[in-house]
Amino acid sequence: MKLTYRIALRLSLFLLPLMALWAVLFYFTMVDEINDEADDALDDYSEMIIIRMLAGRELPPLNSGSNNSYSIVPVDEAYADTHPHIDYYDAEVYIPEKEETEPARILTTIFQDGSGSYYELKVATPTFEKEDLLRAILFWVVLLYILLLLTTLTLTLWVFHRSMRPLYTLLHWLDHYTPGQKNDPVPDDTRIQEFAKLNAAAQQAVDRVESVFEQQKQFIGNASHELQTPLAVLGTRIEWLLDHASLNEEETGELLKMQRSLGHIVRLNKTLLLLTKIENGQFPESSTIDMGKLVEEQAELYQEIYADHSLSCTVNIGEDFSVKMNESLASTLTSNLLKNAFVHTEAGGHIAITVGSKQLCISNDGKQPLDAEHIFDRFFQGEKKEGSTGLGLALVKAVCRYYGLGLEYRYVDGRHTFTVDWR
Repeated sequence: MKLTYRIALRLSLFLLPLMALWAVLFYFTMVDEINDEADDALDDYSEMIIIRMLAGRELPPLNSGSNNSYSIVPVDEAYADTHPHIDYYDAEVYIPEKEETEPARILTTIFQDGSGSYYELKVATPTFEKEDLLRAILFWVVLLYILLLLTTLTLTLWVFHRSMRPLYTLLHWLDHYTPGQKNDPVPDDTRIQEFAKLNAAAQQAVDRVESVFEQQKQFIGNASHELQTPLAVLGTRIEWLLDHASLNEEETGELLKMQRSLGHIVRLNKTLLLLTKIENGQFPESSTIDMGKLVEEQAELYQEIYADHSLSCTVNIGEDFSVKMNESLASTLTSNLLKNAFVHTEAGGHIAITVGSKQLCISNDGKQPLDAEHIFDRFFQGEKKEGSTGLGLALVKAVCRYYGLGLEYRYVDGRHTFTVDWR
């Protein structure tokens, strides 16, 4: 999950309980405030009734049209002693005029007149429907949550993207960085101290990688070059022993094994040396190559070499397709792709070669897909074959990288397909 999406998700989850807590607090605070106002009104009304009654004045009529109602009931001293003299509570009150019950806030108070008699006064005033208030608060809280979430996420993501732009620029640069190639310098267009340090660290790491990569190329090139002479001498000595020495059958067999192993080492050494030369750009000369003709000639050659495998091969040459390349590298590119197809196709299988539309496409039968992430790595072999060095497809990739060509591997309908694109 991307960092921006993770931040948005966490903000959403954080705001949800926060808004729920705010709604609960808001609800109880509002109820408490409304009750306080109602209680103050009930206090004033009850005080006015008590004063009028004690003074012998006329009490307010019950059906005066006022929202308030009251009742006065004589009580004995025992009742007065066992009940609170002032009590506030909520209850449902029947309204005769409306012939229905409504929620009301009620004040119950006990007082004594001049003769010592006790009375209980109940004063009621209509109040609000708590369920309606709860539904209204829930609706507005949900609406507020959505608006607040959208506003917060929009502002946060905008600020985040603005602030993290140097990081995304660096990540984009790293995605396109290739060791040993001509790369743009590490971006350093930021005034944020942390990102400036990160860019500096990335530049140091890139410098170390380039230095090690260059040393590796020099080592492989020098080692391969220095090994050519002793390997050639060893090959010559083995051939001399096979031709002139008096050897028994067992000794001859051992020498032949040594000769095959030495031949494998020689091919490996030549391939590594070729890879190093390609990476060092030691093939500046180029000419116009007819890819159709080149592929056709090499396909005929490999059909002769692997004739005993009973492979069928079709070559489809489309429109004239000429490229500007080094002749040796063009041959290396096509021959390694063709050899890979012929070597890894089982007996009786089919190989299809298509040249045209600035593309070279080679496909062959296969039981299962190859590891697309590592198929072009050096010494990677999905299926070990006799005499294979594991460098053929690495050479293909090196040539494509040298000329900036597109290289793709696909496995569709039981067939491996390698495509080189000059567009």
